[in-house]
Amino acid sequence: MTSYVRPEQRLLPSPTPESAKLWTGGLDGQLLIHRCRTCRHFFHPPGPVCWRCHSWEVGPEPASGRATVAAFTINRQPWLPGFPPPYVVAMVELADEPDVRLITNIVEIAPEDVRTGLEVEVFFEEWEGTDGKVAIPLFRPVGGKR
Repeated sequence: MTSYVRPEQRLLPSPTPESAKLWTGGLDGQLLIHRCRTCRHFFHPPGPVCWRCHSWEVGPEPASGRATVAAFTINRQPWLPGFPPPYVVAMVELADEPDVRLITNIVEIAPEDVRTGLEVEVFFEEWEGTDGKVAIPLFRPVGGKR
């Protein structure tokens, strides 16, 4: 298995009131995604109203953290100091709700081995940001390299 080396530098999010739990839930090991308490639909990006049933009864709830790679690209350009290429930027579909897709990095696998349909699971990388600690959700293959 390809090991994952944490970059020396990463662009960190600026959480909004709606997105704050997404960026801090990982500090407790949870992938928190907004969910409607009326129709039970997970949705992302987070907002104050469910886009499916228009209920205002929404808030962050734990998702399983399992997903499938829907699309990806391998970055081979050195865009950020301390973040050496190659690395994978991917869109993953959550197993809990295929309508929910997150943009993330796929790690712990050689970039050339990533493929659409690859089953992945979340883990979190903690960073100290200007607004406090955040936990970046990253994804790795389920059960090791496939």
